[in-house]
Amino acid sequence: MKVLEFPFQEQRNAILTQIASVREVVLGAPLKVLLKHLASKTVAPNVDKLVALVHRPNESFFLAPQADKVTIVYPMRFQDSIDIVLATSFLQEFVEARRTAALNNVPSCMWSPAPPLELKGVPAEALNANAGFVTFVVYPRHVEGKKLDRTVWNLLTFHAYVSYHVKCSEGFMHTRMRRRVESLIQALDRAKSDAEKLKKLVHGGSFARLSLKNEGN
Repeated sequence: MKVLEFPFQEQRNAILTQIASVREVVLGAPLKVLLKHLASKTVAPNVDKLVALVHRPNESFFLAPQADKVTIVYPMRFQDSIDIVLATSFLQEFVEARRTAALNNVPSCMWSPAPPLELKGVPAEALNANAGFVTFVVYPRHVEGKKLDRTVWNLLTFHAYVSYHVKCSEGFMHTRMRRRVESLIQALDRAKSDAEKLKKLVHGGSFARLSLKNEGN
């Protein structure tokens, strides 16, 4: 029976992967064209200096294509106030991690609370980012050969990547808080139990003394 399950499992995973790749094929087509030209150190014809790609309802990220690099800017928006704080902290740490020696070859990454110069002239409603702006600079070496598809996928799913880690951090904090509250409740219960035992002991001793006194009289 197990032998029959393996081919089915692999086929199902392959289908799910293809379904998940629809996003890359549809939304990633313009991005892939620009990055393909970057690999050959050219700029796609009839392309504006700043290109807006919609990746979520009423939300876009922006690309500034040049022959030697493509600058990608993400306005980061979140609905929940806690998510805004966590995302801002996460993105700042994300930029700091990029500066480690082991990540010298990855695209440069910057975060700023204000729109970068590349977004000059963009309508104000498109720049309403309550968690700041993240900027990546992609060079030809990042899109050579098989690296192209991976780079396209990572850029398309960057906001989802941040949202995932923000929700995981929030869930972890809630779990730790619940455990802390449970430990405090247990400590209070133990203290209450000890206090009740002491109270019974004191009252019991007083009653015994009064009884002996009355018997003596």
